[in-house]
Amino acid sequence: MKKYIAELIGTFALVFCGTGAIIINDVTNGGVSHVGVAITFGLIVMVMIYAFGSLSGAHINPAVTIAFSLTDRFERKYLIGYIVAQLMGAFLASGLLWVLFTDHDHLGSTLPYGAWHQSFILEIILTYFLMLVILMVSQHKASAPFTGLAVGATVMLEAMFAGPITGASMNPARSIAPAVVSGHLDHLWIYIVATIMGAVLASFTWRFLSDES
Repeated sequence: MKKYIAELIGTFALVFCGTGAIIINDVTNGGVSHVGVAITFGLIVMVMIYAFGSLSGAHINPAVTIAFSLTDRFERKYLIGYIVAQLMGAFLASGLLWVLFTDHDHLGSTLPYGAWHQSFILEIILTYFLMLVILMVSQHKASAPFTGLAVGATVMLEAMFAGPITGASMNPARSIAPAVVSGHLDHLWIYIVATIMGAVLASFTWRFLSDES
């Protein structure tokens, strides 16, 4: 139960701070800025990893949990519980933001700027690199203490350059909650399917690179 609570709190913090930065940037006419939003996402992921990494692994992302379940570094019996906790945290955050900013249209939903396939491919690649960094850094003793820094920097980097086109989700929970609460469901499937595909591909890559046979 402690693992699930950690995942709930961590995902709540991610969605509340990350999509909250988008909302506040909108209502203040650029008071946070695109760069500020990217930094916010990177920083909240970093601090949540250091806060809860030793307790639950701080996945705070269903795609990450699914990808981990395909390796030998995560007990699959926790899979459903983790995903439920993550979604609960995300919905609590989006619900609270809806109460605070009732007039905001999309509540920080991830929406494609151009053609759907453009965002679909980008999200696969973005999530692939994010998951690969998570696995490559966190699963080696020498680099494990820097996991929060490396993963947070990856999120910030990808949000910085791809955010204006895809919203740089890399996380189904981060996209599902604001989309459902705000009613913007048209392109939600992109951010569920593509992120899971990218994370799963990364887990296969890591298994191949880590295979000593």
